[in-house]
Amino acid sequence: MTVGSPVSLIIKFMIPMCLGNLFQQFYNIADSIVAGKFIGVNALAAIGSTGSLMFFVTGWLNGLSSGFAIIVAQMFGAKKFDRMRHYVAMSIYLMAAFSIVMTIGFSLANKPILHLMNSPEEVFGDVTAYMGIIYAGLIITGAYNALAAFLRALGDSKSPLYFLIISAVINVILDVVFIVVFGMGVEGCGYATVIAQGISAVCCLIYIVKRFPILHLERKDFEICWDSFGRLLKLGIPMGLQYSITAIGSVILQTAVNGLGSTAVASVTAAGKISMFCCCPFDALGSTMATYAGQNVGAKKMDRVNTGILTSSIIGSVYSVVILGVMFLWSRQISLLFVDASETVILDQARQMLLINMVFYIPLTLVNVVRFTVQGMGFSKFAILAGVCEMIGRSVVAFFLVPYFGYTAVCFASPVAWILADLFLVPAYLYCAKTLRSLFEKNAQMM
Repeated sequence: MTVGSPVSLIIKFMIPMCLGNLFQQFYNIADSIVAGKFIGVNALAAIGSTGSLMFFVTGWLNGLSSGFAIIVAQMFGAKKFDRMRHYVAMSIYLMAAFSIVMTIGFSLANKPILHLMNSPEEVFGDVTAYMGIIYAGLIITGAYNALAAFLRALGDSKSPLYFLIISAVINVILDVVFIVVFGMGVEGCGYATVIAQGISAVCCLIYIVKRFPILHLERKDFEICWDSFGRLLKLGIPMGLQYSITAIGSVILQTAVNGLGSTAVASVTAAGKISMFCCCPFDALGSTMATYAGQNVGAKKMDRVNTGILTSSIIGSVYSVVILGVMFLWSRQISLLFVDASETVILDQARQMLLINMVFYIPLTLVNVVRFTVQGMGFSKFAILAGVCEMIGRSVVAFFLVPYFGYTAVCFASPVAWILADLFLVPAYLYCAKTLRSLFEKNAQMM
């Protein structure tokens, strides 16, 4: 990505990642669609009231596995295969330990956490049961994330996508079977999610066994090395924090939304699921820029990094205008995926939230493009601080505005978070670019 047209390179790299993100979101919204259409508004609210909490829990495991995979990729690139397998084994230890501790801790604290989040009383039983199943399956979630991360570290990004597609289809089928056929209610959605994830993990494992002999582990690979644990955690924890810090703000906001009742929760759930689906191109742009920036910084081509930011921002801005137009015309119809046409209040509130958020999609474009660019340049702490800004923005709205302005304030929570993050990220990028240019100039003078 250091030569050729930045526009062409960015688009070609972005599209497969966007498709992967779309299937990931399809996987995430399947439970909500089936629950809302076949069980009712309360079921949709039950699942929706825990969305931010699930993001916090699973995001931490996803961040950890991504961080661990960096070292695996480095060892693979250096052709140090024995060390690579050793780090894979140590990563398995750590993912298993984190998953088990989180399962025990969150299971014991399930009801207290949901009470703190003001989960509506009318759905509290369903929420408790649903999250209990999700917590019990965290070891499976951790296994899939780790195995998929190992495959990506070796340059295979397509296979995890295929397994994710298979898992999404299975999840939908099981949702319908458990809810419609067996009448299991919200718990059926939980079991469907865990089983589908388990199938994805098994598919990844079988694929690794058959196609990647280089990853076949022996007993010596599992010999405990505390230094290796430390090195893995130095990369894994910051990436886990990047996901979790952003999620904390969402959890706080969800707590405020839960206090508005099940109708508001169902509205936010429907709008939020649609919005996450629509945001997939922004996530893909961000991930693309992380790779693009990393390669061009390595090649000392800061001008190309600047061009990449401008190009990605234009692409994201054009998409922002297009998707706003689409939602202005058809947001109500799309919301019917989740609820019946008779739920007019929910449909109106979902449309309100979608349109308000999408008006601010250009600031969201900058959040993703600049944050991941900074991370790709090697300044990961600034990416974490941007997450802190988002958390502060959502928390301020939740604590100070929602009690007075209700649902309308909720609609502006994410835009406030994005703008705050941009106010930090743009100067941060300028600082990082200046720092790297100075470093490159010094190195050139010394040669």
